[in-house]
Amino acid sequence: MVHPVVKLVAQRIALGLLLLIAASVLIFVGTMVLPGDVAQSILGQSATPETLANLREELGLNVPPVTRYLNWAWGVLHGDLGTALTNGKDIAEAMGKRLGNTLFLAFWAAVIAVPLAITLGLISVRYRNRWPDKLISIVTLATISVPEFLLGYISVYFLSVKFRLFPSLATVFDGMTLGERLFAISMPVLVLVLAVLGHMMRMTRAAILNVLESAYIETAELKGLSPFAIIAKHALPNAIAPVVNVVMLNLAYLVVGVVVVEVVFVYPGMGQYLVDHVAKRDVPVVQACGLVFAAIYIGLNILADVISILANPRLRHPK
Repeated sequence: MVHPVVKLVAQRIALGLLLLIAASVLIFVGTMVLPGDVAQSILGQSATPETLANLREELGLNVPPVTRYLNWAWGVLHGDLGTALTNGKDIAEAMGKRLGNTLFLAFWAAVIAVPLAITLGLISVRYRNRWPDKLISIVTLATISVPEFLLGYISVYFLSVKFRLFPSLATVFDGMTLGERLFAISMPVLVLVLAVLGHMMRMTRAAILNVLESAYIETAELKGLSPFAIIAKHALPNAIAPVVNVVMLNLAYLVVGVVVVEVVFVYPGMGQYLVDHVAKRDVPVVQACGLVFAAIYIGLNILADVISILANPRLRHPK
């Protein structure tokens, strides 16, 4: 008999693969229905009908859409993301360094945001309905409400222009030390932390407050444990599943939602790479970037589901 945990994990992974296939179809169809002619945008308005026809034939634009999708999907399965139309370079090779930069940025934002959000959530619960709780709620609600690009420009004005504490452009290149890289990305990291901190803190607070209504919490109080010990040792471990879910969703956002932040700070990551090629109407690059973003987002959601399943003792020990 298959263990319930194994069965649930297998179901989540299978569902994730189906979602990825559906996302690839939507990405391909979305780029195909864009207005305008790809060949025309590459060659310009002065192109002759003959050169346009030759380029369409070379790019495979005359092939039926279903065949084009299957050829593209088959290439992706074999690690071939195609060739950029604008410069003829291999997309996978060009994207590798950019993806590394984006993951580097997201990693350091997560290193700061996750423990800070959980700590603020614990403090907010400990001082519920008192001034620390109200202050934390107001600040995090404000950061949630302000768009990332506006947070970025406000940060640039105060921290880069007015007080000259951090660089306004996040320029990274080969040969930089870790310290130099961290200083260069300090501004986009700050904006990303502010963007996701509120969601994680508020979810942590709500999950712990829900657990505090349980009978065993009252037992811990009767034993004479301090309020913070009750929250940290008894309430938080039992509220970990929803907290893990919201943390993983925000980690996915850190990777997938960095497009605006990278553009604001001219950071050489996936977001900037995608925006540059959207402007040039380089369809293969847009498709590849969209698929990578979708795979990361779905993968982190699957990981969140798996961790939530493994964190549930009723599923680990069904008897």
